Amino acid sequence: MKKLKNIYIVLFSMLMVFVGCQENNYQFGEIVTPTNISITAEIVGVDSSNPYGDGSGSVNFTAIADNASSYVFYFDGIAEKSPSGELSKRFSKVGVNVYTVVVKANGTGGLSSTETIEVEVFSSFTDEEAENFLSGANIGDSKKWYWQADKDVHVGLGPVTDDYGNGEFAYEAWWNGIKAWDEEKSCMYDNEFVFTRTANGLTFEQTVGPAFVPGTYADVLGVAGDTCHDDTVATSMFGVKTVSFGPSTSKAATEGSYNNEPYRGTTFEISEGGFMGWLVGSSTYDIISISNDELIVRIIQDGDGFAWYHKFTSTKPVEGAVSYTYNDLVWEDDFNTDGAPNTANWTYDLGAGGWGNGEAQTYTDELENAKIENGSLIITAKADGSGGYTSARLKSQGLQEFTYGRVEVRAKLPAAQGTWPAIWMLGSNFPDVGWPKCGEIDIMEMTGQDKNTTLGTCHWFDEASQSKADYGETTAISNVDSEFHLYTLEWTDTAIKIYLDDVPFYELTNSSDLPFNADFFLILNVAMGGTLGGTIDAGFTEDTMEIDYVKVYQ
Repeated sequence: MKKLKNIYIVLFSMLMVFVGCQENNYQFGEIVTPTNISITAEIVGVDSSNPYGDGSGSVNFTAIADNASSYVFYFDGIAEKSPSGELSKRFSKVGVNVYTVVVKANGTGGLSSTETIEVEVFSSFTDEEAENFLSGANIGDSKKWYWQADKDVHVGLGPVTDDYGNGEFAYEAWWNGIKAWDEEKSCMYDNEFVFTRTANGLTFEQTVGPAFVPGTYADVLGVAGDTCHDDTVATSMFGVKTVSFGPSTSKAATEGSYNNEPYRGTTFEISEGGFMGWLVGSSTYDIISISNDELIVRIIQDGDGFAWYHKFTSTKPVEGAVSYTYNDLVWEDDFNTDGAPNTANWTYDLGAGGWGNGEAQTYTDELENAKIENGSLIITAKADGSGGYTSARLKSQGLQEFTYGRVEVRAKLPAAQGTWPAIWMLGSNFPDVGWPKCGEIDIMEMTGQDKNTTLGTCHWFDEASQSKADYGETTAISNVDSEFHLYTLEWTDTAIKIYLDDVPFYELTNSSDLPFNADFFLILNVAMGGTLGGTIDAGFTEDTMEIDYVKVYQ
């Protein structure tokens, strides 16, 4: 046994010698520091009349070095990688400015060398307002942006150059658009994107991941599509990057429109392959529109196959909570003084004649048809005992009129067959231009036969067809006569939205072509019969609309 043990030891020793000899045969490549770094800078548009370029601020850099495998360009301390040594950069600071660019050449074994070049570049393009909206106006200001997940169509897919003949690169020309709080996209709704103002322009940083990879781009990356991925897939997701601005050049931005309005004409590009949460191999965004709290952009997927439309907000949405634009109360009537309605707020439409809709009632200013009692405005439609009906139609015309804002009316409605309650608005120029040119916004209407559905509608005059136009939506409701419900309008220069109990069910895109950009006044009434009231119950005696309050926010 002892001899056997000695044999094993000898064999093991021989094996170790053999392995050691084999290891000594390995040879590593030579570790050499890159040398002879050469940097050239081609300033776009340089000629005898434009020694610092054509105003685009664009510079094409080329770096070469002996024994270099890749390169990194540093602009104001922000790194942009370039394996080939070629890189295009747009400098957006307005005027003629000198920029110091540092280039690092990477060699083997972690060795590197650096070289510096100065370029003097002219940039004439500026969109200071857009920059201020994105980040703030002062150096050091920053602003967070989030997916506008609480709004329908915060992500949409559409064509790159085909507008289907209508000149519109908006939702109607898209192939699809997702709904608010889309379940498939929920993994990205915690994303945070931060724009910061520096002395040299804007920086961008995505501070909260992950990244969403749509199915249209997943094959390029070799990963599952229509889901989120971390930075092992989206390798350029994190880190501080520079933002450069320039004029839009896409067909959509230069020739098309978005909901009847032209594109802003500005693009921004995020350096080092940066992107805003949606990974499609591109970093250049057309700004469709921007305000202090909303950013709508268009990005063309790498390969030019698809265009993506994205909406962001500077107020983080909360699922299940409604977020309104207007929150400063500017006028209200709480109906707390019993008797006739306040003459500083309300006047009346009076008389009969059908009111253009074949209605059966006569409107009066009598207390039996309109009075304030126990903290509510009570509008009562009554049978007059002679086959007719009386009711009231209150309006704020000439007293309380406004352009844009949020209107809230908390009310109980009549339930009797044939009653037609309405909370609505007309343009204040109605006496001059008539209807429908003045415009009409119906915050709430209910037919005489269906008391489980509320209607929201807008009416206007379409100049192109020289005819009346309208758009309406409906939503379900219950217990209209026994419970108060909240009917809300939020009206901006870009949209008209109607809510029932803080749940949106109607949206119309507003534009300068529509009449909804001037003063309107409120109308509260209960009609009988007519086009929406329909057949009146033969046994009808009376029914009421009870309004707790009317509030206007701006």
